[in-house]
Amino acid sequence: MNLSRREVLAGAGATLASSSFGFIPTLHAEYDTVIANGRVIDPETKLDAIRFVGIRGGRIATVSKTRIKGKRTIDATGLVVAPGFIDPISHGQDLENDRVQIFDGVTTKLQLEGGVRDQATWHKQQKGNRICNYGAGVGHPTIRREVMGNDHDAELSPSSQSQIDKMANLIDEQLRYKALGVGFGFEYVPGTTRMEAMRMFEVAASWPASCHVHMRYGTYDEEQSVFTAIEEVTALSLITGAPLHIVHVPSMALGNTSKALAMIEKAQKAMAKGGFPPLTCDFYPYTAFGTGISSEVFAEGWQHRFGIDYKDLEYAPTHERLTAESFERYRKDGGMVIAHAIPEAAVQAAIKSPATMIGSDGGLTKGVGHPRSAGTFCRVLGHYSRDLQLISLPDAIRKMTIMQAKRMEHRCAEFRRKGRVQVGAHADIVVFDPHTVVDRATFDQPATQSFGMHHVFVNGIAAVKNGIITDQKPGTGLRAMHRI
Repeated sequence: MNLSRREVLAGAGATLASSSFGFIPTLHAEYDTVIANGRVIDPETKLDAIRFVGIRGGRIATVSKTRIKGKRTIDATGLVVAPGFIDPISHGQDLENDRVQIFDGVTTKLQLEGGVRDQATWHKQQKGNRICNYGAGVGHPTIRREVMGNDHDAELSPSSQSQIDKMANLIDEQLRYKALGVGFGFEYVPGTTRMEAMRMFEVAASWPASCHVHMRYGTYDEEQSVFTAIEEVTALSLITGAPLHIVHVPSMALGNTSKALAMIEKAQKAMAKGGFPPLTCDFYPYTAFGTGISSEVFAEGWQHRFGIDYKDLEYAPTHERLTAESFERYRKDGGMVIAHAIPEAAVQAAIKSPATMIGSDGGLTKGVGHPRSAGTFCRVLGHYSRDLQLISLPDAIRKMTIMQAKRMEHRCAEFRRKGRVQVGAHADIVVFDPHTVVDRATFDQPATQSFGMHHVFVNGIAAVKNGIITDQKPGTGLRAMHRI
């Protein structure tokens, strides 16, 4: 076959563009799937233009300005083609939640705050049974409960040196088994001393693995405020060298969210200037948080700490607003409670902050939960980007894709191929209508699927086709590299 000079140069350019992924495309080959004439948005290269995307063997084989041929062609005229969204704080690690989140554009779900106890067992259970890609860290609260022996001591009692040593060894063991990071929930286990926390950060730093932290304080009290909490975890990162990620900032900072984010942004710049590991954070776009009603979050004095009362609490299984009597009854019974405590101004501050990425913090159980479990990403795209115009569409996509990928790629090489629409990247791709995409989940109906995702590909396989879920389970597990 004789190639023109232009074709030779084009092939060389494609080869160079793909070399960092170790993937070499074949010129003029037929692709498995072609996504034609869509508005391709790649957050890393800042590409925002009409392109033709060719998928072959689960990878993106070309991003072309000109028409290409495929076994299957999708006409994406008028639609946006973007990387599949990465949820860094997804507690719903099962098919029930995958079936909902795939319509929210989520193709990769990470359980990094809570983690899982045993990496080998968990990954074996998930293999072949998931729509979305999946991965997990190891959770300090779970390890602490195992070592301390009972729930009361695990939550409230300080640990001995021998107990700290055992926790450290167990976390180190799971990192050796390729856990993606270490999760912390200091608000749920307030008995954790500063020295215990520092030891666990030291273990994380030795790999290095990022620390995904639900901070100790989320109240309006000065000495137990979000500012004190940010100081603690930032200091732990600086002292130990462990990369730090702060989860769901507005649900901790409440009415102080703008000030808390300003504090985080300053810390980010200072740490980057000093050559320290990066500091990142996430948020979900709702004015209520949800957690277990029996947890330490609702220990005595919660009304003062959060600036709310019984009427601001909604019991998720029944959707009833609580009274003093029903609160006490459900606190004994357990279950999720939704606290309407986050000001809308806090959500908007997080939307606009350059520091934040999107994460759902969601998880449904038989349809019961918080609407963030089903609508987080499309709510940002529809309500906050398109309708309120608080953020551009490319920037919204950046907060859903490349920010998460770059957060994790130091620990797991697979993330160097995610969050991107580039030659050689994994073909985790969403194709959606920017004019109609919207969240539909509510506090009364939290499992309602989002609308507007026409096609969603996971590893090159259609998980959603023409707005309808398929019976495919293409999700693969993500595990860490060995110690660097």
